[in-house]
Amino acid sequence: MIDEHDFQIKADEALEELDQALGAAADEHGFEPDFQAGALTIEFDDPPAKFVVSPNSAVRQIWVSALATSYKLDWDAGRGAFVHGETGRTLKELIGDLIGKQIGEPVQL
Repeated sequence: MIDEHDFQIKADEALEELDQALGAAADEHGFEPDFQAGALTIEFDDPPAKFVVSPNSAVRQIWVSALATSYKLDWDAGRGAFVHGETGRTLKELIGDLIGKQIGEPVQL
């Protein structure tokens, strides 16, 4: 398992990178990302919804709450990314898929 210090660095980098990718796609797809206090929220107006992406230091995972489901991603050193164990999707891939389901059109981050 990754140590807490390395987890914090990698989680911050992953969330900052995701925030930048979301910012580039937000205007085109009509959602609003907000990265504050170490957590990232993504809000939608139509239909209304809110996704939350946040690090959980105690278990060294990034947790995503979206579409009434919780996703837990672990650091994969081989891929250099946080990965959802059940689907093999990276954080950016997972969030792109979830946003696509929410808005009804494909989203590439």
